[in-house]
Amino acid sequence: MTYQQSIVEAAGAIEPFRQTWDGIEPESVARMRLQNRFHTGLDIARYTAKIMRRDMAAYDADPAAYTQSLGCWHGFIGQQKLISIKKHFGTTKGRYLYLSGWMVAALRSDFGPLPDQSMHEKTSVSDLIAELYTFLKQADARELGLMFRDLDKARGEGNEVEAQRISHAIDTYETHVVPIIADIDAGFGNAEATYLLAKKFIEAGACCIQIENQVSDEKQCGHQDGKVTVPHEDFLAKIRAVRYAFMELGVDDGVIVARTDSLGAGLTKQIAFTREAGDIGDQYNSFLDCEEVTEIGHGDVLITRNGKLMRPKRLPSNLYQFRSGTGEDRCVLDCITSLQHGADLLWIETEKPHIEQIAGMVDRIREVIPNAKLVYNNSPSFNWTLNFRQQVYDKWVEEGRDVSAFDRARLMSVDYDGTELADEADEKIRTFQRDAAARAGIFHHLITLPTYHTAALSTDNLAREYFGEQGMLGYVKNVQRAEIRQGIACVKHQNMSGSDIGDDHKEYFAGEAALKAGGIHNTMNQFAA
Repeated sequence: MTYQQSIVEAAGAIEPFRQTWDGIEPESVARMRLQNRFHTGLDIARYTAKIMRRDMAAYDADPAAYTQSLGCWHGFIGQQKLISIKKHFGTTKGRYLYLSGWMVAALRSDFGPLPDQSMHEKTSVSDLIAELYTFLKQADARELGLMFRDLDKARGEGNEVEAQRISHAIDTYETHVVPIIADIDAGFGNAEATYLLAKKFIEAGACCIQIENQVSDEKQCGHQDGKVTVPHEDFLAKIRAVRYAFMELGVDDGVIVARTDSLGAGLTKQIAFTREAGDIGDQYNSFLDCEEVTEIGHGDVLITRNGKLMRPKRLPSNLYQFRSGTGEDRCVLDCITSLQHGADLLWIETEKPHIEQIAGMVDRIREVIPNAKLVYNNSPSFNWTLNFRQQVYDKWVEEGRDVSAFDRARLMSVDYDGTELADEADEKIRTFQRDAAARAGIFHHLITLPTYHTAALSTDNLAREYFGEQGMLGYVKNVQRAEIRQGIACVKHQNMSGSDIGDDHKEYFAGEAALKAGGIHNTMNQFAA
């Protein structure tokens, strides 16, 4: 529906009540409706699920069409990312938001900062989804409000060409509302708990839920030690629970990301139930570290393997240990099983960003499921500089190049900055996402914790300057002046917070009697030039 059609529709609704609905103007109604396109989180989930499905199909046709996102821990952070994306690239196509359970635990819990162990409040994640979309919708309202003001100005000046241009821009307006990939950790309990929480996510607007195959009450950050996985049937029950939640709420094309932590997880809490040799439980158990039994001891738990009685290695923690070196095989089995039983995308948590390591597993998965696609964590837990310098160093050694000027163990040193090796490593980092999308089946690249680090870095820089010799110049030069020079909309913070939207509403509601904040004495006018 065009802007003019919206005005006509509003006029039709008002007309029967014209005698009593004094001061209700069709164009004002049309504007408010356009500024509030999504009425519920389910409206958002249905809209964004279709975006993700189209993007997944586009990637299948051309791996150059991979997608990206950045993690965020506050609605304002997510809003500013999308405003920046629209400013710099003109479109939000292929750009999402990622909601990290790690950042929720570290920054949003009532308990204070927590490690990534699912100890934070369950609903803090769904609350953040709703908050993010509140801020993204406000970004729409703000930007459209500015366009409406420009339209009124063009009309007042009699500039019909400009008025037509703005009207067309309103008709073709692209929303800031994009898909959010939301981290549900290991489901925060059993399958029923996962289902109930997934509904909260979806009702808040999530079209995509990521769930991992760790034990819920032993959950660890994917880049720390001590991870414990569950048998496949346990994990599949939670995948089904999420799918049922999507379908119950009418988001039939919702997206499920199945994450495997098996590469770095050497433990399991359970021996899988098995009915017959070769079934999924038997395959899971085949990776257990066992010894052949010659004598049954007190409290032994035993299984059979190839007709022999075996004792799985059981730790004092009552956990069972997998055989060393089986991580990649377990990842491949996890991924194939998840895609065969309801998941749409995969997430393989790795210990380093290495394309061939990822591709080796994806090649094996694609032998069974040709269109298998990954979401990949471009994690700040990796030392990207050191990893890629070491990769280049190792490649040079294989090629027979002279590496005598470099110490592989201290390649992170500033002494190597600007060297040919460092420059080659930086180029590999620059093209990592593009190359991994083409070679390793990665549909979506994300950074889980970017704004956790940018907030700390920018605060450190400001504190050093402001509390040091630079004083107020430390703020003005490095923050406000930079905002002005770079055209950062937030320099007009009153406008960003919704002051002008409120003024528009005051005028709708009270007409000439409106007491507006944006008058001549508003100091934000100093930033008009």
